[in-house]
Amino acid sequence: MTIKKCKIAMILSAALFTATQPAWADITVGVSLSSTGPGAALGIPEKNAVALMPGEIGGEKVNYIVLDDGTDPSAATKNARKLVTEDHVDVLIGSSVTPSSLAIAEVAVESATPQIAVAPINLPPEKNKWVFRTPQHNDVMAGALVAHMKQAGVKKLGFIGYSDAYGEDWLTSVKPLLDEAGITLTTTERFNRTDTSVSGQVLKIVASRPDAVLVVASGSPAALPQTALKERGFKGQIYQTHAAANPAFLKVAGAKAEGTIMPIGPVVVVDQIPDSHPSKKVAGEFVAAYEAKYGAGSFSSFAGHAYDAYHLLAAAVPAALEKAKPGTAEFRQALRDALESSKDVVGVHGVFNMTPDNHFGMDERGRVLIRVEQGGYKLLPM
Repeated sequence: MTIKKCKIAMILSAALFTATQPAWADITVGVSLSSTGPGAALGIPEKNAVALMPGEIGGEKVNYIVLDDGTDPSAATKNARKLVTEDHVDVLIGSSVTPSSLAIAEVAVESATPQIAVAPINLPPEKNKWVFRTPQHNDVMAGALVAHMKQAGVKKLGFIGYSDAYGEDWLTSVKPLLDEAGITLTTTERFNRTDTSVSGQVLKIVASRPDAVLVVASGSPAALPQTALKERGFKGQIYQTHAAANPAFLKVAGAKAEGTIMPIGPVVVVDQIPDSHPSKKVAGEFVAAYEAKYGAGSFSSFAGHAYDAYHLLAAAVPAALEKAKPGTAEFRQALRDALESSKDVVGVHGVFNMTPDNHFGMDERGRVLIRVEQGGYKLLPM
């Protein structure tokens, strides 16, 4: 064989070898959030947090594809299908509200794509395999509220919450705890996220003469029952859930939010938690970075839930990369397995320890109690 023919053969052999090797792909993260619609008070800070996520994990480039679902479960489903079928994402993040997160979960399970939900959704075991969450489980937060109610001598409680999965999940979580504490529900009222009045529901609550009222809602809509109760002269304690811990609620409720008690993640009062808290450092750094970019006082707990998705991925991706390449079904499976094996992952809201039976992963280190005082949050002893 001539030298020229040898060179040609070598080139063809190299080309054939290259063609048979799988190309190393970037890690692609598909994000669907409610940056418009009734859930925008949640989705906007979450979208802002995604913009702060590092563009590299485990030495590999990460591409974030961010879509708006408008707080519409149908749009969330459409977004999720696009992300998995057209963009071939390795993981899904979202959505901002429970109904839309549940819609994405259907696609995640169907397509065998790991999902990190930033709403505290509950799923039956057969649909739970591919879905992980960054918010605290409602049981964790409800436990803190009921403990405070019992200590404060509450015997009768009124309830008003969303007429969707978030409201139902909270009622399911809090009811057994109330029974155990000897606290009676005087009335259970519901309202929609888009409602502009809850006068009828509030009249029924006030007429039942409760010692306190629990409002289960999120963002600015959580201010609707809050203000209505105050306008009807209710003098008892009002409790809100962690979904109300954001500037939108404080702005809309104004002075009528004063005295409200709610459970929240420690990142919201990072300057008030002790230095010994495991999230103190990472939470402080994230709040500083967020407010440096978006303005003083702009931080919301929902931004923290979104950023904790990055913390989970940063811990899981290196293990998945040892088993498969991004863009493949094998990588998605390996990433799911790594997420489920997450141990002592420190996030801004707390510490994650996932198990096959617990895809929330946070314990009591992920909650504190606060009281609204002078338009801000005051840490309460627990």
